[in-house]
Amino acid sequence: MEAYLESASPAQQVAKYRRGQVVFSQGDPGNDVRYLQRGAIKLSVLSRIGKEAVVAMLSPGDFFGEGALAGQSIRIGTATAAAASSVLIIDKEAMVRLLREHPEFSDRFISYMLTRNMRVEADLVDQLFNSSEKRLARTLLLLARYGQTNAQRTLPKISQETLAEMIGATRSRVNFFMNKFRKLGFIEYNGGLKINTALLSVVLHD
Repeated sequence: MEAYLESASPAQQVAKYRRGQVVFSQGDPGNDVRYLQRGAIKLSVLSRIGKEAVVAMLSPGDFFGEGALAGQSIRIGTATAAAASSVLIIDKEAMVRLLREHPEFSDRFISYMLTRNMRVEADLVDQLFNSSEKRLARTLLLLARYGQTNAQRTLPKISQETLAEMIGATRSRVNFFMNKFRKLGFIEYNGGLKINTALLSVVLHD
């Protein structure tokens, strides 16, 4: 995927961001697509009353800002580097040309977007029907890309406040469950946050 992007056009650039630095803000013009090469990106939205919600944590290999391809003229959310990150910025026209001229890349991009759409739907079901403990366990497993070939058991540093925003709970509840998971051996702190596959039992438990 990245090889296609890097050969797409001179109308692209690589930008590097420090942890905590804003990549783009809600309301900014949306005229390009971003691809995360290294690091981690937090996507969040701000309501009219000023309440922030984290909608996704992105890992290397993820696209964001792709709404520009569907006619979104402004960014509907804010992207912030959750770790030192390297981001490929592809001009909208160059991305459209790449999708038209390279069917294999187009197929992979569509597959990626459909998979992410299914993830969004699953997130909605999770919020509606599951307890905050299950939502936290599922979120941690998703961040670790459980079941995927590019699984990463140790996550970049992520705050409990961010996890709370992601699952719609309070920080104190997240802290309680994180301590519980650690005592049960489901997670470990070793400079980062290590996710053990045994955490899946929380998601599967009725």
